[in-house]
Amino acid sequence: MSTSQPSPAARRPIAFTIIVLGTAAVTVVVLLLLVSIFTRKQEARAPFQRLVEVTEDTVDPAVWGVNWPRQYDSYRRTVDSERTRYGGSDAVPVQKLDVYPWLRTMWAGYAFSLDYREARGHAYMLSDQDHTERVLQRSQPGACLHCHSAVMPAYRFAGNGDVMAGFRAVCNMTWNEARNMVDAHGEALVNHPVTCGDCHDPQSMALRVTRPAFLNGIRALKASEGLTDYDVNRDATRQEMRSYVCAQCHVEYYFAKPGNEVTYPWHNGLRAEQIESYFDEIGFHDWTHGITGAPMLKAQHPEFELWAQGIHARAGVSCSDCHMPYRRVGAMKVSDHHVRSPLLDVAASCQTCHNVREQELLERVHTIQDRTQGLVRRAAAALTEMIESIAAAREAGASEQQLAPLQRLHRQAQWRLDFVFSENSHGFHAPQESARILAESIDYARQAVALAQEVIARPAGTPRDIDRIPLEGVTPTEMAPPGPAIGPVAAADTEDAPRSPG
Repeated sequence: MSTSQPSPAARRPIAFTIIVLGTAAVTVVVLLLLVSIFTRKQEARAPFQRLVEVTEDTVDPAVWGVNWPRQYDSYRRTVDSERTRYGGSDAVPVQKLDVYPWLRTMWAGYAFSLDYREARGHAYMLSDQDHTERVLQRSQPGACLHCHSAVMPAYRFAGNGDVMAGFRAVCNMTWNEARNMVDAHGEALVNHPVTCGDCHDPQSMALRVTRPAFLNGIRALKASEGLTDYDVNRDATRQEMRSYVCAQCHVEYYFAKPGNEVTYPWHNGLRAEQIESYFDEIGFHDWTHGITGAPMLKAQHPEFELWAQGIHARAGVSCSDCHMPYRRVGAMKVSDHHVRSPLLDVAASCQTCHNVREQELLERVHTIQDRTQGLVRRAAAALTEMIESIAAAREAGASEQQLAPLQRLHRQAQWRLDFVFSENSHGFHAPQESARILAESIDYARQAVALAQEVIARPAGTPRDIDRIPLEGVTPTEMAPPGPAIGPVAAADTEDAPRSPG
């Protein structure tokens, strides 16, 4: 039984219909593609829509977040609890004085011997300062707000519009006075940790430096290199600015007397011994050691200084390239404002340059950090033995002339150990430089031990008792700083927090 087939004449309308429908479908797909391309191009040309007005006095990051929601969403994640092998942000910040008991001996007589916890994300920077025993038990200056808060409105108010004058005025206040400043309407001037306007121009969103101490410090550094009248906001490249905005706070500093002005000691350069030579030239010391009586220096957190000696800085890699990597959002390239360790996102932070599998990159970093930590332990053991040897020499009757070189060696050894230990990359920013600095620390400490033994054998004075400042306890875990909310409720979170005495 045969099956009849449509005649050629009958098939022509069907073929025509298929061709028409196919052409229409292709046309729709092409039009959708063109619309998508046009939309993405428009997104790239206009990366944000200004829905609300922000000014120099707009401090709340949630307001900025209306215009720049992608950046704000990632910024809010700086409250996250994440850890790497040697650091990280915890809901209850780790008490380093318990992890490294030798720190109490190293900082005997100084506020850091009271409380020294693991650093947390940017969202905690003001709240943690409110709660640290270094502030609650010791008088601290308003200078601390320079890096712990969105302080620029307070500077402008205190200086009647002159930021530098306001900066000096706030530095010279007590912490309590500065922390509780209000404007002419009675509104609090210090409410938030670091915010958008600290690094971005509110009109153009261009990167900028706002912190007075960095403006002064980078000018002094460039002058030491032969470049006078340096203005970072005028003269720096955009890639340099992607590090300089971080270096506003992640640096070594001291409070210059008599007004406690925050000062970056870069007049001779950024290396540890160059900063030390500057301190020697001006006769500066942070405190007198509670066991040896030596005039001591306290390293703060010299990330920028040590990074500047490393291979990434030499290659033109900025802080933001690793800690705030770009992410693709549609046609836009957005910098991730969830500032954190590159080890927590190796693909975005490292593999854009290093065509190496993730595990191998992690192993490389861990090798550097493990070796640095090993040198830190050796330097700490040498330092502890040195401190006890100098104390024994004092008790044996060493004269002031005999003690002077011992105390000098103590200052040199401890400065170097503290410089690497207090820097938060655990050696990664500049592995060879970190190893060199720690080797010098060990050498100076061992020199002091040998010299102290000679003094003990032949003291030039009479035996005496020395007043050792007792090693003090630390804040128990249940009294650790709480975690604040972030955004418009961040200020409310700290309203009932205890304020430090002046």
